[in-house]
Amino acid sequence: MFISKAIRLLLCAVTGLLLAQGASAQSCEPSKVAQKYPSLAGKTIKIGVDPESPPYAFRDSKDFNTIIGADADMARAVFDCAGVKTEFFTAGWPGLLPALRAGQIDVMWDLLYYTPERAKETTFVTYMQAGTGGLVAAGNPKKIDDISRLCGLTVTAGIGTTELTMAQAQAAKCKAEHKPDVTIMTSADIASGARLVASHRADVMMYDLALVDGLAKQNPQLYMRGFKVTSGMKIGVGVKKGNADMIAAVSDGLKIMQANQTQKKTFQRYGVDPSLETPTTLLTQ
Repeated sequence: MFISKAIRLLLCAVTGLLLAQGASAQSCEPSKVAQKYPSLAGKTIKIGVDPESPPYAFRDSKDFNTIIGADADMARAVFDCAGVKTEFFTAGWPGLLPALRAGQIDVMWDLLYYTPERAKETTFVTYMQAGTGGLVAAGNPKKIDDISRLCGLTVTAGIGTTELTMAQAQAAKCKAEHKPDVTIMTSADIASGARLVASHRADVMMYDLALVDGLAKQNPQLYMRGFKVTSGMKIGVGVKKGNADMIAAVSDGLKIMQANQTQKKTFQRYGVDPSLETPTTLLTQ
């Protein structure tokens, strides 16, 4: 009986210690930045974003100099948690990764898809998976409620995007099944693709899910979401290789934001589907 009681007491003590450690690991400690991330102490982190990519990063209509959005707000929360000051570096999306590699920015935090090729020069801290939406005309007159229904239709997608690859794969599948061909039109950006749908030159635009949902919400007389596809592709924060403290600060902060529901609430605030959240993971080559 004595041994059994001693074991129970020991197990209780160990469990209490583990719970305490877990609570500490999932709480912000901005005052300990010099201990946890010494190379970041006293530094102002430059966060690279494209200010024309709502709902992830865009200019506040009330203050042109303020960047808001799902990614922008998450970046602030993570670095506030670490105890580090931040500022935003704005540029067109294609120029952000080169800016990171050149040391002009410290992180790229703006809908950055992980690929093995990109990971050769950049460490990824992933926190969500990609979702694709099919933007169709209001009322969905052609009943395009699944990607399999693209046979015989005209699809537009951005040049070099995952959505273009998905549309091409579906076109090949339609052909293999001896169904009507898919006509694919590339678009330079979401605005030009949306215009093709509005003018009925395209039946559907395939683009990032949150961007599609945002367009449909803002213009219900023109658009709606016809279908949703989750590709499984990972999206994350890009950090220059070798910057161990930065990688740790981003990874730790994202884990805390997921544990305390900040990421979920931020996604909901900006119309990003919370189901796209994935556990924080480090990916590199």
